[in-house]
Amino acid sequence: MFASLLTAATAFPTAIYTVLLGVVLVYWLLAIIGMVDFESSGIDLDIETHADASVDDMGTIASYVVAFGLHGVPFSIVVSLLVLVGWTLTFLAGVTVLAWVPTDILKWLVGLVVLLVAFALSIVITARLVRPLRGLFVHHTAQSNASLVGQTCRVLTGTVDERQGRAEVAQRGASLNIRVWSPSPNSLKRGDTALITEYDAGTHRYLVMPLPPA
Repeated sequence: MFASLLTAATAFPTAIYTVLLGVVLVYWLLAIIGMVDFESSGIDLDIETHADASVDDMGTIASYVVAFGLHGVPFSIVVSLLVLVGWTLTFLAGVTVLAWVPTDILKWLVGLVVLLVAFALSIVITARLVRPLRGLFVHHTAQSNASLVGQTCRVLTGTVDERQGRAEVAQRGASLNIRVWSPSPNSLKRGDTALITEYDAGTHRYLVMPLPPA
Protein backbone atom coordinates (compact mmCIF):
# COMPACT_ATOMS: atom_id res chain seq x y z
CA MET A 1 0.00 0.00 0.00
CA PHE A 2 2.73 2.44 1.01
CA ALA A 3 4.79 1.51 -2.04
CA SER A 4 1.89 2.27 -4.38
CA LEU A 5 1.29 5.65 -2.73
CA LEU A 6 4.99 6.50 -2.98
CA THR A 7 4.96 5.52 -6.64
CA ALA A 8 1.99 7.79 -7.28
CA ALA A 9 3.70 10.69 -5.50
CA THR A 10 6.88 10.33 -7.57
CA ALA A 11 5.25 9.61 -10.94
CA PHE A 12 4.32 12.19 -13.58
CA PRO A 13 2.57 14.58 -13.13
CA THR A 14 2.46 14.42 -9.32
CA ALA A 15 6.27 14.40 -9.16
CA ILE A 16 6.33 18.04 -10.32
CA TYR A 17 4.14 19.12 -7.41
CA THR A 18 6.02 16.82 -5.03
CA VAL A 19 9.23 18.75 -5.72
CA LEU A 20 7.43 22.08 -5.34
CA LEU A 21 5.82 20.87 -2.12
CA GLY A 22 9.25 20.04 -0.76
CA VAL A 23 10.43 23.57 -1.55
CA VAL A 24 7.36 25.03 0.16
CA LEU A 25 7.94 22.92 3.28
CA VAL A 26 11.55 24.08 3.49
CA TYR A 27 10.45 27.70 3.05
CA TRP A 28 7.92 27.51 5.89
CA LEU A 29 10.44 25.74 8.11
CA LEU A 30 12.79 28.69 7.58
CA ALA A 31 9.91 31.08 8.28
CA ILE A 32 9.08 29.30 11.56
CA ILE A 33 12.65 29.64 12.83
CA GLY A 34 12.74 33.29 11.75
CA MET A 35 15.23 33.07 8.87
CA VAL A 36 12.78 34.46 6.29
CA ASP A 37 9.88 36.91 6.49
CA PHE A 38 6.85 35.30 4.86
CA GLU A 39 5.48 38.73 3.87
CA SER A 40 8.64 40.37 2.62
CA SER A 41 8.25 39.73 -1.14
CA GLY A 42 7.96 42.67 -3.48
CA ILE A 43 4.87 41.15 -5.09
CA ASP A 44 3.00 41.40 -1.81
CA LEU A 45 3.68 45.12 -1.59
CA ASP A 46 2.85 45.69 -5.22
CA ILE A 47 -0.51 43.95 -4.91
CA GLU A 48 -1.40 45.72 -1.69
CA THR A 49 -0.59 49.07 -3.27
CA HIS A 50 -2.27 48.54 -6.63
CA ALA A 51 -5.16 46.19 -5.86
CA ASP A 52 -7.69 48.82 -6.98
CA ALA A 53 -5.70 50.12 -9.94
CA SER A 54 -6.17 49.23 -13.58
CA VAL A 55 -4.43 46.19 -14.99
CA ASP A 56 -2.26 48.41 -17.22
CA ASP A 57 -0.75 50.07 -14.13
CA MET A 58 0.35 46.81 -12.49
CA GLY A 59 3.00 44.24 -13.13
CA THR A 60 2.00 41.21 -15.14
CA ILE A 61 2.12 38.77 -12.22
CA ALA A 62 0.32 41.14 -9.87
CA SER A 63 -2.44 41.76 -12.40
CA TYR A 64 -3.10 38.05 -12.85
CA VAL A 65 -3.08 37.49 -9.09
CA VAL A 66 -5.73 40.19 -8.62
CA ALA A 67 -7.76 39.00 -11.62
CA PHE A 68 -7.92 35.43 -10.28
CA GLY A 69 -8.90 36.62 -6.80
CA LEU A 70 -5.64 35.57 -5.18
CA HIS A 71 -4.81 38.96 -3.64
CA GLY A 72 -5.28 40.22 -0.10
CA VAL A 73 -2.91 37.75 1.60
CA PRO A 74 0.89 37.30 1.43
CA PHE A 75 1.99 35.87 -1.90
CA SER A 76 3.88 33.11 -0.08
CA ILE A 77 0.57 31.81 1.29
CA VAL A 78 -1.00 31.89 -2.18
CA VAL A 79 1.86 29.92 -3.70
CA SER A 80 1.79 27.40 -0.84
CA LEU A 81 -1.94 26.81 -1.29
CA LEU A 82 -1.59 26.49 -5.07
CA VAL A 83 1.11 23.86 -4.64
CA LEU A 84 -0.74 21.95 -1.90
CA VAL A 85 -4.03 21.88 -3.82
CA GLY A 86 -2.28 20.98 -7.09
CA TRP A 87 -0.37 18.15 -5.39
CA THR A 88 -3.55 16.78 -3.83
CA LEU A 89 -5.45 16.80 -7.12
CA THR A 90 -2.66 15.20 -9.16
CA PHE A 91 -2.00 12.62 -6.44
CA LEU A 92 -5.66 11.59 -6.32
CA ALA A 93 -5.71 11.37 -10.10
CA GLY A 94 -2.53 9.29 -10.01
CA VAL A 95 -3.97 6.65 -7.69
CA THR A 96 -7.33 6.52 -9.47
CA VAL A 97 -7.37 7.55 -13.13
CA LEU A 98 -3.72 7.06 -14.15
CA ALA A 99 -3.49 3.71 -12.39
CA TRP A 100 -5.87 2.27 -15.00
CA VAL A 101 -4.14 3.69 -18.09
CA PRO A 102 -2.54 0.72 -19.92
CA THR A 103 0.54 2.09 -21.73
CA ASP A 104 3.31 4.52 -20.83
CA ILE A 105 2.59 6.81 -23.77
CA LEU A 106 -1.06 7.11 -22.82
CA LYS A 107 -0.04 7.72 -19.19
CA TRP A 108 2.11 10.68 -20.28
CA LEU A 109 -0.70 12.09 -22.42
CA VAL A 110 -3.33 11.64 -19.75
CA GLY A 111 -0.86 12.91 -17.16
CA LEU A 112 -0.37 16.12 -19.14
CA VAL A 113 -4.13 16.64 -19.25
CA VAL A 114 -4.32 15.96 -15.50
CA LEU A 115 -1.53 18.48 -14.89
CA LEU A 116 -3.33 21.23 -16.82
CA VAL A 117 -6.70 20.51 -15.25
CA ALA A 118 -5.20 20.34 -11.76
CA PHE A 119 -3.44 23.67 -12.28
CA ALA A 120 -6.66 25.34 -13.39
CA LEU A 121 -8.67 23.84 -10.54
CA SER A 122 -5.99 24.77 -8.00
CA ILE A 123 -6.40 28.45 -8.94
CA VAL A 124 -10.18 28.26 -8.43
CA ILE A 125 -9.91 26.35 -5.14
CA THR A 126 -7.12 28.56 -3.81
CA ALA A 127 -9.13 31.69 -4.58
CA ARG A 128 -11.96 30.25 -2.46
CA LEU A 129 -9.56 29.40 0.36
CA VAL A 130 -7.92 32.84 0.27
CA ARG A 131 -11.18 34.76 0.54
CA PRO A 132 -11.84 34.16 4.28
CA LEU A 133 -8.14 34.73 5.09
CA ARG A 134 -8.07 38.33 3.82
CA GLY A 135 -9.53 39.71 7.03
CA LEU A 136 -6.47 38.49 8.93
CA PHE A 137 -4.21 40.81 6.93
CA VAL A 138 -6.36 43.94 6.62
CA HIS A 139 -4.40 45.69 9.35
CA HIS A 140 -1.29 45.84 7.18
CA THR A 141 -2.83 48.53 4.99
CA ALA A 142 -5.70 49.91 7.02
CA GLN A 143 -4.28 50.14 10.52
CA SER A 144 -0.50 50.17 10.12
CA ASN A 145 0.41 53.82 10.58
CA ALA A 146 2.49 56.23 12.61
CA SER A 147 0.00 56.16 15.51
CA LEU A 148 1.79 53.09 16.84
CA VAL A 149 5.05 54.99 17.33
CA GLY A 150 5.88 55.14 21.03
CA GLN A 151 4.09 51.88 21.84
CA THR A 152 5.71 48.60 22.73
CA CYS A 153 5.51 45.38 20.72
CA ARG A 154 6.38 41.72 21.17
CA VAL A 155 8.83 40.22 18.66
CA LEU A 156 7.42 37.23 16.74
CA THR A 157 10.38 36.27 14.54
CA GLY A 158 13.60 34.61 15.63
CA THR A 159 15.63 37.65 14.65
CA VAL A 160 15.03 41.28 13.69
CA ASP A 161 17.42 43.06 11.33
CA GLU A 162 17.46 45.43 8.36
CA ARG A 163 15.77 42.90 6.05
CA GLN A 164 13.19 41.09 8.14
CA GLY A 165 11.20 41.06 11.32
CA ARG A 166 7.65 40.84 12.60
CA ALA A 167 6.08 41.90 15.89
CA GLU A 168 2.71 42.00 17.61
CA VAL A 169 1.16 45.14 19.10
CA ALA A 170 -1.53 44.63 21.73
CA GLN A 171 -4.72 46.52 20.83
CA ARG A 172 -8.30 46.48 22.01
CA GLY A 173 -10.16 43.62 20.40
CA ALA A 174 -7.35 42.07 18.35
CA SER A 175 -3.58 42.43 18.28
CA LEU A 176 -1.83 43.92 15.25
CA ASN A 177 0.83 41.96 13.39
CA ILE A 178 3.30 44.46 11.92
CA ARG A 179 6.54 44.44 9.93
CA VAL A 180 9.51 45.73 11.92
CA TRP A 181 13.24 46.22 11.52
CA SER A 182 16.19 47.19 13.67
CA PRO A 183 19.86 47.94 12.98
CA SER A 184 22.09 44.93 13.52
CA PRO A 185 23.67 43.74 15.64
CA ASN A 186 20.96 43.82 18.28
CA SER A 187 19.70 41.59 21.06
CA LEU A 188 16.13 41.23 19.81
CA LYS A 189 14.74 37.71 19.59
CA ARG A 190 11.35 35.98 19.61
CA GLY A 191 9.32 36.93 22.69
CA ASP A 192 11.27 40.10 23.51
CA THR A 193 9.51 43.41 24.10
CA ALA A 194 10.67 46.29 21.90
CA LEU A 195 9.84 49.98 21.58
CA ILE A 196 8.44 51.32 18.28
CA THR A 197 10.41 54.49 17.52
CA GLU A 198 9.66 55.30 13.88
CA TYR A 199 7.34 54.48 10.98
CA ASP A 200 8.45 54.37 7.32
CA ALA A 201 5.43 55.02 5.07
CA GLY A 202 7.42 53.99 2.00
CA THR A 203 8.14 50.45 3.15
CA HIS A 204 5.28 50.14 5.67
CA ARG A 205 7.76 49.07 8.35
CA TYR A 206 8.44 50.17 11.91
CA LEU A 207 11.82 50.84 13.44
CA VAL A 208 12.05 49.13 16.83
CA MET A 209 14.64 49.23 19.56
CA PRO A 210 15.26 46.86 22.49
CA LEU A 211 13.87 48.15 25.75
CA PRO A 212 16.54 48.95 28.34
CA PRO A 213 16.67 46.47 31.21
CA ALA A 214 14.39 47.35 34.12
